[in-house]
Amino acid sequence: MRVQVAERIKADVTAAMKAGDRERVGALRLVLSELQKAAKEGDGDELAVLRRERKRRREAEQAYRDAGRDELAAGEAYEAKTIEAYLPAELSDAELEELVRGAVEETGASSQRDMGRVIKQVMESAGGRADGRRVSTKVKEALT
Repeated sequence: MRVQVAERIKADVTAAMKAGDRERVGALRLVLSELQKAAKEGDGDELAVLRRERKRRREAEQAYRDAGRDELAAGEAYEAKTIEAYLPAELSDAELEELVRGAVEETGASSQRDMGRVIKQVMESAGGRADGRRVSTKVKEALT
């Protein structure tokens, strides 16, 4: 039986509290709160919630860096890295290119107009292990 991400995070919050790691406890509680809120709203896709939260942290980190607020940026980077520990490993470039090649062949895509169909198929095949921006870039390269 697969242990749900939220359950793992709850256990990790307890362990971090016992270890006195306040920064980790804070980061994990924020993530756990978002997972619980999404579950109440009927969004049971924990990995999608984690990816969304990681993206938010990366964007906030960049905004803080642009504003010269390195301490706040470091906090956001730490939270993003903490979230990444619960996500499946990203596909390598070679693996992603192989998925794109297969999707292009299966859909019969031949031009940029077919990008949407190819991206949709690659995202389904990747199972959350590839960022949409990376997929889009690889598909665009394959169709040009």
